[in-house]
Amino acid sequence: MAQPWYQLSASEVLQQLGTSPTTGLSADEAARRYAQYGPNELAAHPPKSPWLMLWEQFTATTVVVLIVAAVISAFLGDFKDAAAIMAIVIFNAALGFTQEYRAGKEFAALKKMAVPRARVYRDGEWLQLLARELVPGDIVQLEDGDQVPADARLLECVNLRTQEAAFTGESESVEKTLAPIAGEALALGDRTNMVFMGTIITYGRGRAIVTETGMNTELGQIADSLQSVEQEQTPLQRRLDQLGRRLALAALALVAVIFLFGMARGENLDDLFLTAVSLAVAIIPEGLPAVVTIALALGSRRMLKRHALIRKLPAVETLGSVTTICSDKTGTLTENRMTVTILSLAGERVELRESYAQITSRLDGKKSIFRPGEGVPLPPPMALTLVGSALCNNALIPDEPTPGDPNRADSDVPKAIGDPTEIALVVAADRLGLAKEELEDLFPRVAEAPFDSDRKRMTTLHQLGVKDGKWIVDNNSSRLLPITYTLPITPYISFTKGSVDGLLQISSHVWVGDRIEPLDTTWEEKIKEQNDHLAASGTRVLGVAFQHLEYLPPSGAEVSSEQNLIFVGLVGMLDPARPEARSAIQICTQAGIRTIMITGDHPLMAKCIAEDLKIATDGQYLTGQDLNELSLTELEEKAATVSVYARVSPQQKLAIVEALKNRGEIVSMTGDGVNDAPALSKADIGVAMGITGTDVAKEAADMVLLNDNFATIVAAIEEGRIIYDNIRKFIRYNLTGNASGVVIMLLAPLFAMPLPLEPTQILWINLLADGLLALALSVEPAESNVMKRPPYPPNESVFSRGVGRDIIWIGLLMGLSFLGMGYYLRSLGWETWKTMVFVTLAFSRIFLALAMRSEGDLLIWRGLLSNQPMLGAVILTFGLQMMVIFTPWLDNIFETKPLTTQELLICLGVSTIGFWAVELQKLFTWGLRKQQASR
Repeated sequence: MAQPWYQLSASEVLQQLGTSPTTGLSADEAARRYAQYGPNELAAHPPKSPWLMLWEQFTATTVVVLIVAAVISAFLGDFKDAAAIMAIVIFNAALGFTQEYRAGKEFAALKKMAVPRARVYRDGEWLQLLARELVPGDIVQLEDGDQVPADARLLECVNLRTQEAAFTGESESVEKTLAPIAGEALALGDRTNMVFMGTIITYGRGRAIVTETGMNTELGQIADSLQSVEQEQTPLQRRLDQLGRRLALAALALVAVIFLFGMARGENLDDLFLTAVSLAVAIIPEGLPAVVTIALALGSRRMLKRHALIRKLPAVETLGSVTTICSDKTGTLTENRMTVTILSLAGERVELRESYAQITSRLDGKKSIFRPGEGVPLPPPMALTLVGSALCNNALIPDEPTPGDPNRADSDVPKAIGDPTEIALVVAADRLGLAKEELEDLFPRVAEAPFDSDRKRMTTLHQLGVKDGKWIVDNNSSRLLPITYTLPITPYISFTKGSVDGLLQISSHVWVGDRIEPLDTTWEEKIKEQNDHLAASGTRVLGVAFQHLEYLPPSGAEVSSEQNLIFVGLVGMLDPARPEARSAIQICTQAGIRTIMITGDHPLMAKCIAEDLKIATDGQYLTGQDLNELSLTELEEKAATVSVYARVSPQQKLAIVEALKNRGEIVSMTGDGVNDAPALSKADIGVAMGITGTDVAKEAADMVLLNDNFATIVAAIEEGRIIYDNIRKFIRYNLTGNASGVVIMLLAPLFAMPLPLEPTQILWINLLADGLLALALSVEPAESNVMKRPPYPPNESVFSRGVGRDIIWIGLLMGLSFLGMGYYLRSLGWETWKTMVFVTLAFSRIFLALAMRSEGDLLIWRGLLSNQPMLGAVILTFGLQMMVIFTPWLDNIFETKPLTTQELLICLGVSTIGFWAVELQKLFTWGLRKQQASR
């Protein structure tokens, strides 16, 4: 029976698990426990065994038909045909097995990339590790939006709530506590001092010690019911399966016609049976599902190399049809690299450099330099703003600095783990000598009202460290903040940071110089003016306020302290636009894809960045307040022209997505927070941030950006278009070639000719077409206009845009040409005419594949070396066909005769008819487009 951890106090749990609350586990001890308990992950269902994969190759409908045909042939005494058919069946099964096995490996590799991460305390330092590396005894940090990485006993919680519906069935989140709970075998919902693997932190924050990992967790015990089901077919695969069934019916009709023709002519029934079965198999493109799977798997791997992790396979198909990208601003369109400027309300502005601060008086323009450690105190409003922004902050900082870390600008500032905005604030305070660790030691946090998207602010409550009426800044009291209070010294103080507009609504005073003044209309206008001035230059602005408290509010009612605050300063953070975002947006415009910015930041800042990136040039934008006043119908009308939305809540994101989808747009939406999940789920393509995104957002998303970069979305859309184009190329190529074979077999009796092709020959050509050449088409590079054309609708028919037309007219042209050649050679008495029809049809597949590598570019423009797998497939296919012709023992199997050089050249020449038809059609279409463009 599992240890009832919920019955023990936090200190008892720490003691039993052998963990120090001050340092956590050591690296050596963690390694030892990892070896003992294994990785912290659920035992997945075993992958499909290779033997099962191989067995399924022999149970496919078309293969069963072939096996039956081989058995009947053997029963009738035709062992040669039976052996030939079985050889082709085995070869086809081996090829299909190889494709499926490789695809499985690709998806398994992608799945390993989608593991959650956790913030872990080891050796006295906070680290960010893969959740699978956790062991019992690890101390972890939990915040709003995180997925709980393992079962754990809470050591600290601030308004912590979790969503445990997977265990309890209750949709209401559970409020957590710290005290031990009495009782035996309590239900999970009653163990309120525990958190469980797989649940979601919906509010607040906390720290916990891991008690169980992997299959020992509560989730592990019901893993069989929670583990992922087998991957469903994608919509495209389902459409292609439906296509295959329709072609099968058509094949049966054709077979019946050929069988009747043959019987009327007195053909041998055994030969007719084998021919009919072979032709039926040749018509059905049984290679389609394998080609689709391989194309999607390889495309997902290419996207991963471009930092886009595909979580749901249908997303690969939908990506190519995206018409609108709704993108967040911070970190996606911008660099998420904050440069902090602190603007006081006492007429002083501080611009931070790497190791000093430049203070400029806005009254007389005088400048001074502040360097930490030189004994010159910071102006009081600056100090208050820095202290407040560092303490009202959940960024975690290790003790030891890490040289070269991207979260810091120089080697004297330690790296931080957490939200980039909070990291910037901590780093800013640290540079000016106000280390977060020291401040937290002197002003210990005792309560918190966490940030949420509705209030747009966060508040922390602290014990107030004072001496002689002044704040203590360091342990030896050698540095004091030179602030003399005009209010009575109180035991507690609260700091609030958040949107400036929101803070002004709950503030009653403002700090000016070294005194407090009422926040009248004049001061409010000044603050708003300064806020707008910074925001208009693309700067993200936060306000900082504080309040003295005689008493702490009741637990769970910390938000009640957010009233009558003293507004102290503005913090501006400049986050420059990503250089690659500019070019990516330009590519989107060329590709007929509209970019929309949706952000919670100030509208003037959003407008500035949007204009810089050419997202919007008309100055239009809508705020969250504007959206509240619009109906969905009105929003749909506005959505046609407005490309910038600011001060938007996650709920309003959902409304924007609905409005765009109602207009017929195919929408990609980015998000990173818990409340973004509905919008991500509603969008056609939900895109979560891999770095700053919460686990909830990642679970709801179809794709995760591993680098949080807008350019990665555009790259993924390009890959999606390439994949869809290549699947259509295969369909066009395969069915056109199949149609030519059907024409030959169907019309030959009308010309009083014996059937030109033997059953084994039909199967051989089918194998060549669905094998190497088809796979080579699936890795064809992008079309030259892939991102210079509008997106195609995702529900379009596979026969749209000329595919059905080409299958009919090119297939008919090739079939009639090859049949005409056979008819003419037969009339001349050439004994090799049947072999020549077979060889011509086989070679035609090679030239057809080369021509159909591109829908619009001539082969000479693309070059033979631009798809080296195709070149290799062509050479190998040509070699295999030559082997069939000139290898003596194969002559008997395929019923061929060796050809002379003249005959071989005739076959090669006639086999190019399909190639020239496709190329001339491209040239004609290109001329029409050029003529239309010149008008």
